[in-house]
Amino acid sequence: MRESFDIHLTGEDAMVAFGRQLGSMLPDGCLVFLEGDLGAGKTTLSRGMLSAFGHHGVVKSPTYTLVEPYQLGKKLIYHFDLYRLGDPEELEYIGIRDYLQQANCCLVEWPERGAGMLPEPDLRIQIRIENGARRVLVEANTERGEGAIKQLAAMS
Repeated sequence: MRESFDIHLTGEDAMVAFGRQLGSMLPDGCLVFLEGDLGAGKTTLSRGMLSAFGHHGVVKSPTYTLVEPYQLGKKLIYHFDLYRLGDPEELEYIGIRDYLQQANCCLVEWPERGAGMLPEPDLRIQIRIENGARRVLVEANTERGEGAIKQLAAMS
């Protein structure tokens, strides 16, 4: 059975802080899926993860551009939002294989829209709104993902 980590967060600041904590544990070349309804906090969590890599500016959901690159030091992070993807095969046209190279970290919102074209992620993050708070479930699908979750659990 794969490792998982479950946490309840209240407020935007808590979501960003958790994203920062999680981002600091992500290995190079990680693939992270962010799942949840509109307004659940996927982009807010992504902002926290990007700040862990050293980004201090605005983080917008790349809903219309599909992908936003962030060159942070020697790291290249790609933030995808596949909400407006019409067909998973469109990922081939944007060069998805190039983005998923070994050293690049990719954060993918609405990954179900790319089903069949995306590999299994290292981490799958499900965000649900419950009683005005956010329930964040982080599940590992690879050994790299398990390492991140073990670090999270050790810090809790």
